Amino acid sequence: MKNKYYLGVDIGSISTKGVIIDKDNNIIASDYLWTEGNPIEAVKKLINSLYEQIKGKNINVVCVGTTGSARYLIGKILNAGIVKNEITAHAIGTMDRVEDVKTIIEIGGQDSKIILIDKNVVVDYNMNTICAAGTGAFLSSQAKRLGVDIEEFGSIALKSKNSPRLSARCSVFAESDLVHKLQMGYKKEDVIRGLCDAIVSNYLNNVAKGKKIKSPIVFQGGVSKNIGVRKAFEEQLGEKITVIKDGHLMGALGIAILAKKSGIEKEFDFNIKDINFKTIGSECHGCSNNCEIVNVYKEDEIIDRYGNKCEKGISVG
Repeated sequence: MKNKYYLGVDIGSISTKGVIIDKDNNIIASDYLWTEGNPIEAVKKLINSLYEQIKGKNINVVCVGTTGSARYLIGKILNAGIVKNEITAHAIGTMDRVEDVKTIIEIGGQDSKIILIDKNVVVDYNMNTICAAGTGAFLSSQAKRLGVDIEEFGSIALKSKNSPRLSARCSVFAESDLVHKLQMGYKKEDVIRGLCDAIVSNYLNNVAKGKKIKSPIVFQGGVSKNIGVRKAFEEQLGEKITVIKDGHLMGALGIAILAKKSGIEKEFDFNIKDINFKTIGSECHGCSNNCEIVNVYKEDEIIDRYGNKCEKGISVG
């Protein structure tokens, strides 16, 4: 008899993450890849990658959980037993790895969030999805502008002895300010350090404004791998910042744990790469809301429809 395992998938606008865990929440397979504007194809690649890692082993995935911006769409495609928002998933995943965590700082590809936890319960949170300033996509674009490999960005920042004050309230203004500082004669490492400091200031004055940040603090998301930004957080907060080795997988881990805890068992088939899934947008005219509807098809059969804000909308099944 095969042992029971659980799959968690975190589908974001920039990246798609997945983990398979055992009954003790150990990650036995994982992957992280770019969504590239096509969550369906990204998840097909992800599922195939996870299957290759466990192929031939005594593993039976009995439940799938999905989280992230495309969680409902992918949840239907994967026959998920549980679908939850990313705040809940990230908190559950992080608390499993850092039991007494009080604050989660998360900066992803296109958004930022803060999650406050007390006695293993999320008590407050905030998200910023309006401006790209300070996110992973913003950092990548600035690294490219400076001719620096993004993987070396943080270590270069630590070489600075004279960091200028940069504005990072807006990505457009930040780029202009960066160019201006270079024209003034600041060294590249100084400008990079100034950018790291500005990203942290922007986060604390916007995303975390009015929030009481308590230690232990866990920094996660793609930007947490940037040692320059992590150092800037430690200096501005006066606290130690913890970065988990698998911090980029916390959302996927959290939803996998929730799938396990749900007690729901639904058959899962890894063989989805050749199945044709597609979505077609439409508009509901059941009332004056004119809701935008997402119609999900498997081959030529509609398997789900969502987006309605009232009961007048047409549902499937």
